Amino acid sequence: MATRPAKEAIFEQFAADGISVMFGNPGTVEQGFLDVLEETPGFRYVLALQESAVLGIADGYARATGGPALVQLHSGVGLGNGVGLLYQAKRGHSPLVVIAGEAGVRYEALDGQMAVDLVSMARPVTKYATRVTHPGSVLRVLRRAVKIAMTPPRGPVFVALPMDVLDEDTDEPAVASTVPSRATVPVPEELERAAAVLRAARRPVVLAGDGVSVSGAQEELARAAEALGAPVWTVNSSEVTIDTTHPLHRGDLGHMFGEHSAAALAGADTVLVVGTYLFPEVFPLLTSPFPEGTKIVHIDLDDYEIAKNLPADVALVADPKPTLAALARLLGPARPAPAREPAEMYGESMMDVFAGELAARAGDRLVVFDEALTSSPALLRRLPPRRPGTYFQTRGGSLGVGIPGAIGIKLARPEAEVVAFTGDGGSMYTIQALWTAVRYGVAARFVICDNRRYQLLDDNLEQYWRERGIAAHPHPQGFDLSHPQIDFVKLAASLGVPGVKVSKPAQVEAAVQRMLAAPGPFLVDLITT
Repeated sequence: MATRPAKEAIFEQFAADGISVMFGNPGTVEQGFLDVLEETPGFRYVLALQESAVLGIADGYARATGGPALVQLHSGVGLGNGVGLLYQAKRGHSPLVVIAGEAGVRYEALDGQMAVDLVSMARPVTKYATRVTHPGSVLRVLRRAVKIAMTPPRGPVFVALPMDVLDEDTDEPAVASTVPSRATVPVPEELERAAAVLRAARRPVVLAGDGVSVSGAQEELARAAEALGAPVWTVNSSEVTIDTTHPLHRGDLGHMFGEHSAAALAGADTVLVVGTYLFPEVFPLLTSPFPEGTKIVHIDLDDYEIAKNLPADVALVADPKPTLAALARLLGPARPAPAREPAEMYGESMMDVFAGELAARAGDRLVVFDEALTSSPALLRRLPPRRPGTYFQTRGGSLGVGIPGAIGIKLARPEAEVVAFTGDGGSMYTIQALWTAVRYGVAARFVICDNRRYQLLDDNLEQYWRERGIAAHPHPQGFDLSHPQIDFVKLAASLGVPGVKVSKPAQVEAAVQRMLAAPGPFLVDLITT
């Protein structure tokens, strides 16, 4: 192999892995390879104005394509700005390959400007973090990064690339990375052991999470649940795990309070857990939420998550898709489904009206990114997630993923009608991502659910009061966003995005029509109070 500078060779490696887009925000210590990027045919740089927006766009792109998505950050300051969204990518298992430059190995002992241990910064929020120190290993390390990012359980990886290492020559060949298959199914004896536990169930429940969607096991999950006659609750699920209109679907257990999970499981004698861990609440129960004697069958490719917090009677490290298919065959014909609770009656909130109008007009090309938070229940009533690839939700607890996430999805799937719902507070974390949508002609739509508060904090604080017998009193002033009032339409316009404010139900129809007809990005400030 002919020698060439490593800063050129890395683009040969990216091409070998089918990577043709880099999401980033530039810096001086990355200027060498960014200069090469400009002369690389077929390679595209997508600029965002802050690292959280960069990572949010890349995360949406990776989720829509299956990854990997390539991210460039600027040394320690850029990595520091992106840590929150990297944490979200780790919790959500997004296959991101994140690179950052630094001044050089030869300057390490001088502790100069921006000097920092990048690997130590990245390690807590990534699946794997490393630093290249020799030009002869640059491509080898990048292949390792792609392999680790893409091997289930997937996740973000980080590689520090010192400028002086990239300036030196390498003769490494650029060849496609190897991603090992984990499409595994247990041996027959283990499958039968799981089936025997499930057959004996009288009051089974299924708990399913994002491992199902990554595996593409939605149909298999439904068949297994039907064979059990078991209600399905989603847990730590941010994509379509099961058609939410399926008679066995009961909803999401939520992510805040363990008491909610315990209530849903109160009558269970056997629980099938697939593609998730137990339990992802912020305030989980310290004791088991399962009734005494409940049998647990846990299936996941992430062996760390199986029995992490609660023991399992049958624990199978396996791919959910073929494993659920095999279990459904062993379990036999569908059992009668348990009766559903009568549907709760709701009023016509502004979100009900808006989402209902959108459902009527958008057609089957609609893809929703849901960061609506306290407005999500109304959104999901009118736009129930049904088909894989049409619904994405915030995950990992980070705010600000809705706007950039929708941009990334639209970049990956330009034929789709992508609409993001986010809160007024959450939108301000990454509002500058609107500029990126305009720069690259990304015709995503953005709906700000504007209640002028961090309403979720209000709701959680009231739960805290109830649990501790504290009398209700005014919420902290720090939850209030009404003063000064944010004019989202003017703010969007300053970034090149047209928009409209909707404060009355009578305005909804025209706003939805205008939004869907816009040739480029468009924003709706939806007053939900």
